[in-house]
Amino acid sequence: IASDVQVFTKFGCVVAKHCLDARCSAELLRAVELTHTISSQLTIVARVKAVTGESKSSSELLVSNAWNLIQAVSHVLKAAEAACVKGLRQPPPNSEEEEITAFCMRWRKNLWWHRAKESLNSDRDELGLRKTRAKSEPTLMQELSPQTRNTPKHPKCLKGHKIRDRWT
Repeated sequence: IASDVQVFTKFGCVVAKHCLDARCSAELLRAVELTHTISSQLTIVARVKAVTGESKSSSELLVSNAWNLIQAVSHVLKAAEAACVKGLRQPPPNSEEEEITAFCMRWRKNLWWHRAKESLNSDRDELGLRKTRAKSEPTLMQELSPQTRNTPKHPKCLKGHKIRDRWT
């Protein structure tokens, strides 16, 4: 699990590097750094547990670190969404960075399309307030989810990786 996180940290670093908004970029880099730290901790705990054998405290620590890592990856994706909404600079042509930013731009376009559709078809109550949405806005997490029906082409940097194999 810890080694698979490298894909998300690389994704976050590329998005942060090309983000037009400095605050979003800084937040994303903080999330990436935290994710990397927790991933390293999890790797160390897993190695120690493998050497020392079964103990309740080491198992609890391992599960706790794994849970923290999942939350950290989720934070990276949410910060990447915010950075994508603010806008991304054009990366160098024919690079992995270009594929990642193109993926983000497709997601952003999909989000705008969804929001425009919602604003045209918004159901309002008698006070003029929007009713609860039946369908939520698209998120990067949904785009990367194996349950997504119309999964877009993912960046090449994710191809051939263990996580990527579950998406195809």
